[in-house]
Amino acid sequence: MDTTGCSHHLSYADWSLSETQFDPNQLHSRETVFTIGNGYLGTRGSFEEGYPHALPATFIRGVYDEVPIVYTELANCPDWLSFTITADGERFRLDRGEILSYERQLDLHWGILNRRVRWRSPNGKTLDLDFQRFASLADEHVLGIRCQLTPVDCDSLIEIQASINGYPENQGFDHWEWLDQGKTDRGIWLQVHTRTSRIELGMASGMTVSGAEALLQVTSVPGYPTLTTTFLAAVEKTVTLEKVVTVFTSREVEAPVQAAQVKLAQLPAYSVLLTAHEQAWDEIWQKSDVVVEGDTKAQLAIRYNLFQLLISASRHDKRVSIPAKTLSGFGYRGHIFWDTEIFILPFFTFTQPEIARNLLTYRCHTLNGARRKAAFYGYKGAMFAWESADTGDEVTPRWALPNQPYGEEVRIWCRDREIHISSDIAYAVWYYWQATGDDEWMRDCGAEIILDTAIFWMSRVEWNTQQERYEIREVIGADEYHEQVNNNALTNRMVQWHLEKAIYVFDWLSNRFADRAAELKQKLHLTSERCRRCQDIVTNLWIPYDPTTRLIEQFEGFFNLEDINLDDYEPRTRSMQALLSIDGANKRQVLKQPDVLMLLYLMRGVGEFPYSQEVLLKNWGYYAPRTDITYGSSLGPAIHSILASDLGASAEAYERFMQAALVDLEDVRGNAADGIHGASAGGVWQAVVLGFGGIHLAGDEPVANPHLPSGWMRLHFKLHWHGKWHEFDLRPIS
Repeated sequence: MDTTGCSHHLSYADWSLSETQFDPNQLHSRETVFTIGNGYLGTRGSFEEGYPHALPATFIRGVYDEVPIVYTELANCPDWLSFTITADGERFRLDRGEILSYERQLDLHWGILNRRVRWRSPNGKTLDLDFQRFASLADEHVLGIRCQLTPVDCDSLIEIQASINGYPENQGFDHWEWLDQGKTDRGIWLQVHTRTSRIELGMASGMTVSGAEALLQVTSVPGYPTLTTTFLAAVEKTVTLEKVVTVFTSREVEAPVQAAQVKLAQLPAYSVLLTAHEQAWDEIWQKSDVVVEGDTKAQLAIRYNLFQLLISASRHDKRVSIPAKTLSGFGYRGHIFWDTEIFILPFFTFTQPEIARNLLTYRCHTLNGARRKAAFYGYKGAMFAWESADTGDEVTPRWALPNQPYGEEVRIWCRDREIHISSDIAYAVWYYWQATGDDEWMRDCGAEIILDTAIFWMSRVEWNTQQERYEIREVIGADEYHEQVNNNALTNRMVQWHLEKAIYVFDWLSNRFADRAAELKQKLHLTSERCRRCQDIVTNLWIPYDPTTRLIEQFEGFFNLEDINLDDYEPRTRSMQALLSIDGANKRQVLKQPDVLMLLYLMRGVGEFPYSQEVLLKNWGYYAPRTDITYGSSLGPAIHSILASDLGASAEAYERFMQAALVDLEDVRGNAADGIHGASAGGVWQAVVLGFGGIHLAGDEPVANPHLPSGWMRLHFKLHWHGKWHEFDLRPIS
C-alpha cells in the first residue's frame, strides 16, 4: 500500500492514519482527531490511563442538559475508557517514565483505534502495551477495549483497575447526579441522571483476563464502580484483558440500568463483537466510499472526513441531528446549525438516504420550537433557531464573554438576525425529495416544514412603498463579518426560491394527498389571501443584482464600504476580524466566508437565477480576493474549491480542497481541540463529487463532467438517485 508522510508526526495510508510520536502540545487536538463512534455516541481519543489536563469526553446523541441560566449543551457522559495499569507499584502513564516507542493508528475501514507503546517505568522496567478500542456499529449500545500487556525484561506484578467514571465534566460543570451502582455476575453497573433534563443513563461493564492467573474483584467508591485484578505477568508472555461496556439512556428505554445489565449478560466474546462491528463497517463503505488513485494524502483525508460524518449520524433516532462539532468535542456545546442541512446532508442524501431522512425529521420534530421563536419575535409561522438542541428553541448565547480580564461582553446577533437558516432547511428538504422521490416523508414532514417557514417569511418581509418592492432588512448573511445589513442577496434570493417551492409543494400536496393538504391548510391557516401574497412576494422581492456588470451586491450598500487588499495584511495568523476589530471589519469589504459565492453555489446545480458561468466568473473575480478564506470560516474552502473547479482553476480548486480536508487532521486553524469541523467534512465530499467529479443532478440520471486534479489517476464513487445506484469511475482525459 502506498504511504506518504507529513508534518505533525502523522503518516497516511489509504485506509489508516498513524501518529508516530506523542507530543503533549497536541494532546487536545489529537483527542479530537482520534475520535471514534457509531452514531449513538462519540468518544474522544483520550488515553485509557489518563493524562494531565486531558479532555476526555463521550457524547451521546440527544443527551442535553442545562448549565443553569447560562446555556444548554450536550452532557459529557460517564467515561467508559478508564483503565489504570500499575506495574510493580508504579502507575503507567505517558507523563511518567520513558516512552521508548509509540504509535497510535485509526483504521477507518474497520472503525478501530489502536495504540502501541513500549514504556520504561521510572524504576527501569520495560512493558509493551497494545490498546484497541471500538464503538460497535453492529450494536450501538456496545463498546469494547482490549489491552495486551507484555513485560520485556523481567516478570512484573500488575494491577489493573477498569472503572466507569460517573463524574465527567463539561469543562468545569458536572451534569450528572449519582443514583446507584452495583455488581452482577458479569461485572459492574452505574446509574446516573442529568441534573436538569433528568435523562437517566445506565452503564454496565465486564472484563476477562487471559494469559495469567487472575481473579476479579469489585470496589464500590460512589460514582466509580471498578473491576480490579492483580496478577504476575511473566517476561515476554502476553496477558490480554478485554473490557466490554453497555450503555443505554431513558431516551431509548424506560429502564436504562436493567437494559445495560441484560445486554452485558447476553454479550458473546470480544472477538465475536469485533467481527460483527467490522462487517457493519464494510457494508457502510460499500455505499459511501470514495476512491482516489494517485494521491494517498487526499485519499486518506477524504475517507477520514467521511468516517467522522458516519460516526456522528444516527441510524435509529429521528429526534436528533449532527452538531456542528459532531460528537467529538465541546465546541458550540453540541448545538445544531445550518451546517447539517447545507454542508453535511448531501453526503447522506446520495449515499445513505435513510440517515438523511432521519436528520431532516429532526427539523420536523423541532418545528414547535421554531414556532415559539417566531412568536417571540412577533412573527407568524416557524422561524428556525440559528443554534438548536433537543427542542428546537433558540440556544445561541446572547453574549460572548471577553477573553481579557477587563474586556467587554460581545453581543451575539446571530440568534436574532442570521435567519437564512429557515430557507436553508427548506432547501435541504426540497433536494432530499428531488433525490429520493420520498413522497411519503414529504407528505408527513417535509411539506409542513416548507410551508410553515414560508409563512414566517411572509410575515418577515417588508414593503418599500418608495421603491415599490419587498425587502428583508436587518439580517446577517453567511458572511458574519457584517451584522444587521439590509437586503442580503443570499437571504433574499433564498427566500424567493423558498416561496416558489412552497407554492409548488402545496399544489402537489393538494393534488396527491388532498386530506393532508386540507389538514395543513387548517393547521397553518393557509388562506387564499396568503397564497396570493406569497406569489406577490416572489414577483417583487428585490435581489441586488446589476445585469449590466453581472455583479451581485452582497447587501445594500456593500459596494460603498471601504475596499481592502488582504495581501497588505500578510503574513498573519489571525482572522481579519481579529485584526480589524468587529467594527473595523464591518466597515470594510472583507468577508468571513462566501456569501454571494455561496448563493451561486446553491443555485448552481439546477442553473437557477442568478447562476450562469458569466455571472460566476464576474463575482468570483470580485469576491474571492476579498474573502478571508484561510482564517475566516472553515465553511469557505470547500465551496471555493467547487466554484474554482467550475471555472477551470484546477490549482486553486485543489489547494482549497486540501485546506478543507486537512482542517482537523493537521489542525489548520488551530482549533481542532474543540471538535471535528463537521461542515468542512461534508464540504469535502461535495468538493470531490460535485467539484472534481463535476456531477450535475438533473433528469433521471446524474451526469459527470470531471476535471480531476493533477496526479489523480482515478476517482470512483457511487450515488443514489431516484431509487437507483449510479457508479462513477472517472479517469483523466488523455
